[in-house]
Amino acid sequence: MTNTTSTTEPVIGGAAGAAAPAPDVTGATARGRASGPTPRKRRRVWGVMSTREKVVRYVLLVVVLFITIGPFLWQLSTSLKGAGEDIYTANPSFIPSEPTIENYLKVAAAIPVWRYIGNSLLVAAIDVFGNIVFATLAGFALARLQWRFRKVVLGLFLATLVLPGEATIISQFVTIKDLGLADNLVGVALPGMIAALNVLLMFNAFRQIPEEIDQAAVVDGANAVQRLRYISLPAVQGTIAVIAIFSFIGAWDDFLWPLIVLQSPENLTLTVGLQYLQGTFATDQRMIAAGTMIAFIPIAVIFAVLQRFFFKGVEEGGVKG
Repeated sequence: MTNTTSTTEPVIGGAAGAAAPAPDVTGATARGRASGPTPRKRRRVWGVMSTREKVVRYVLLVVVLFITIGPFLWQLSTSLKGAGEDIYTANPSFIPSEPTIENYLKVAAAIPVWRYIGNSLLVAAIDVFGNIVFATLAGFALARLQWRFRKVVLGLFLATLVLPGEATIISQFVTIKDLGLADNLVGVALPGMIAALNVLLMFNAFRQIPEEIDQAAVVDGANAVQRLRYISLPAVQGTIAVIAIFSFIGAWDDFLWPLIVLQSPENLTLTVGLQYLQGTFATDQRMIAAGTMIAFIPIAVIFAVLQRFFFKGVEEGGVKG
């Protein structure tokens, strides 16, 4: 018996492979035309905001600006209003009808405001100079030099941030009194000449500098002072500006510590001396507003001068070459 069953094996290549049926694209094309064009998704470009997002952002910025700047503008408006303009009405006007600087002249006549400004500037200058010099040296030593107990000292700086200033104010006053600096502007400025936060800011700024740069300088024979002057300091100018602004604002606005240390009226700082306005002229809000603006103007000027370096220090994170 002859077996007639035959198996057909697929032929790979050759003429049979060439004769393989082509895919039916005609039907797919017809179906695509029948269903219409496929809508293309709108791709969102990264970093490009829509009109709606821009409107929302600007509205939020205006609200935040009104909350932060509004009180200062209102104080400025009140300080420029004359005695004939009612500031206690139910609907006070924001813009003075007859602007005048009479209230500022009254403040200068009521208290020795220029002397108080000079005292505050002296204290602030000492604190700014001390923090720039000592915080820079301490931050460089902690970040770029190798010595024993370096981590222990860094931990102590971190631990001091936990303690509030009021916890050590009695011991500070006893120390200042024993040094004979009570009722002295140097005694007011001495505790603020170096702040632990400023040291940590400088430590972090110096740590962002690649170590390879220091190692190359050491190979070339540079000592620690040369590395600090020519390599590290140019890279942390923004952070130094941040420290200068923070130190000036902290010394200028400080009220509790000068109030404890100073007793003589001629040695008072501006923040303490302005309290005489609230005690003597408590009913004249125009003079109090003028005194507030006198205390605020130097801070605004300092920040306006150093704002470029301030934002540079905030964004500072490394060396760009």
